[in-house]
Amino acid sequence: MTTTPDSTMTSQFLAYSRSKLMAQCWPRMRQCVESLTQEQLWWRPNEASNSVGNLLLHLNGNVRQWLVVSFRELEDTRNRPVEFSTQEGASAAELLGKLGQTLEEASEVLNRLTEAELLRRYTIQGYDVSGLEAVYKVVEHFMLHYGQILYITKMLRKEDLGYYSESKKKV
Repeated sequence: MTTTPDSTMTSQFLAYSRSKLMAQCWPRMRQCVESLTQEQLWWRPNEASNSVGNLLLHLNGNVRQWLVVSFRELEDTRNRPVEFSTQEGASAAELLGKLGQTLEEASEVLNRLTEAELLRRYTIQGYDVSGLEAVYKVVEHFMLHYGQILYITKMLRKEDLGYYSESKKKV
């Protein structure tokens, strides 16, 4: 089978997207969340801010809607306002379990997407986007909230998480 430049680019883009979500962000995020108490999980610095619990609900809704539902052509049942209005309830294990399942489904989608699907137009959350834009938006969005969860964890635990300690030694 001959590989065209476009198919190589497609496979590299999808592999890198999967890697950022599944190999970098997800293990570190899970480790942070597992280290928090139930109170810390739902702590908000103020009413205008989200808790780690809210961010996990939100990421689950976002990844499911933008990658799983859109590319599998499923019915979209996301209730986005609930992701932010919830103020207590689910445990870290429950939230991580739900997000972990969604990420596994998203990883399966990313593993099988074609160039044609990346070029196709989709209406997601009222936006008209290409499949490429949808994947990029999910990774970008996940990274944003991943950073927030790491920051909140560092703030609450008052310690360096050590994810970049090797790079500090080389400076």
